[in-house]
Amino acid sequence: MVDAAHINDTLTAMGLSLPDAPKPAANYEPFVIHDGLLYVSGQISAGPDGLILGRLGDDMTTEDGARAARACALSLLAQARAACDGDLGRIARLIKLTGFVACTPEFTEQPKVINGASDLMAELLGEAGRHARAAVGVAALPLGVAVEIEAVFALA
Repeated sequence: MVDAAHINDTLTAMGLSLPDAPKPAANYEPFVIHDGLLYVSGQISAGPDGLILGRLGDDMTTEDGARAARACALSLLAQARAACDGDLGRIARLIKLTGFVACTPEFTEQPKVINGASDLMAELLGEAGRHARAAVGVAALPLGVAVEIEAVFALA
């Protein structure tokens, strides 16, 4: 299991905090718990100033995309916190991240973009944050955002 106090301390040291769990924008659940697994719906890139919009290889750099992916990771953890009644210590392991990157056909650094989320999860969750992953380039994402990421966690 992860150490919830470590997550909070690390976020504070990084100058970050978890947002409120975003509300669904359509007819779906933000998360589902089934057979000890927590499935978190795709979280789009958004920060304190609103949506993080753009296309990699066009008007965004790989570093910009990695920051957008990190914002998605914060929203994923916010949803996990909501699913676990405020107790991130219930997370036993991050199983998988699936990341979608809005990009031009020539852009090939999707893995480096999704590293923004993967690196943050590893830093916050320690060994339990190591996960399987997919990083996929797409022509467009909802509302014009740059990145969307979904997650599967094992719960204790």
